[in-house]
Amino acid sequence: MNPSLIYHVTSSLDGYIARPDGRIDWFDSLRQADEEYAFQYFYSGINALLMGRGTYEALLKRGGPWPYPSKPCVVLTRLALPRAADEIQLTHCTPAQAMAALNEAGFQRIWLVGGSLLAGNCYTAGLIDEVVINLVPHLLGAGIPLLATGMERSLTLSDQRRFNSGTLQVHYRVQKQANVPTQIPAPRINVA
Repeated sequence: MNPSLIYHVTSSLDGYIARPDGRIDWFDSLRQADEEYAFQYFYSGINALLMGRGTYEALLKRGGPWPYPSKPCVVLTRLALPRAADEIQLTHCTPAQAMAALNEAGFQRIWLVGGSLLAGNCYTAGLIDEVVINLVPHLLGAGIPLLATGMERSLTLSDQRRFNSGTLQVHYRVQKQANVPTQIPAPRINVA
């Protein structure tokens, strides 16, 4: 059985996950106890994390203890970065290769922590199975988009919930595209 990749992310109402400079201070102060409980429930149901370099560096800049303890975290990067915790593996590979390695290690529910570029690449590659978005009632006007790249794909609403802060969480399942071979028309030959 292939592992599930879940893109669980917080977004402004206008579709940005961070300010243009990468800061996420606009939603940290709004989180209420019911949101924290929902996040802890989600976190307890995953067994590994997949993260992009930009998100990892933003977490390093924030300082403090590693915010995702006791779960293996694969960070996709070409750079030699410091490891913030023992459970972090810094590697240079494709998202598909990382997912294959996590599957081989027995992990079945993987949280795609971010960021926008990695999420777009995973989405385009057909790796994302679920999308959980916390829509914060805040308009940024500009910033880092939810997905940097991607292809058109339909989603099926699985669940929704409203938190005391006014944040709306929507949970979608990604509809997998059928692998239909493209028919190449035969060349026309004019017989004169």
